[in-house]
Amino acid sequence: MGQPAHVIAPASPATVSVAPASSAGGAVSDNQLEAVLQRVEQHLDDLQSALGARDMRCIELHAAELQRALVQALERFRHAARHGGTPLELRRRFALAGAQVAAQRDALARATAALDRAIDALMPTPGAAVYSADGTHAPRRSPAALKA
Repeated sequence: MGQPAHVIAPASPATVSVAPASSAGGAVSDNQLEAVLQRVEQHLDDLQSALGARDMRCIELHAAELQRALVQALERFRHAARHGGTPLELRRRFALAGAQVAAQRDALARATAALDRAIDALMPTPGAAVYSADGTHAPRRSPAALKA
């Protein structure tokens, strides 16, 4: 559905901008909501592809673009809710996009925690005794055990 992750080109202002909501406090059109929602969905797809490819440059680019798209979409949906409401299908899609963002964030947090544990196991803290004087494995002590 999205562009390949290896294509890195920041969106031009013409492709990023969405027609502003009426300054007189009028309703946001369904087409405007659809446009900002499609942009969010596209950046979600692009970010997922970049994550799968483990392309850090693309991940950073698409994460920033997704953040901008989410902010803009949230503003439009709030405005629409205050001035006439939003179609149920668009609200559902926006909620699904939010759930996908939360799932990606949780998956990244779990991966980061696992990586941190692996690094801790491979690289003990400075000054920590890995082996005792007689060559046997020195037991690890937690900070809580030291206080007791």
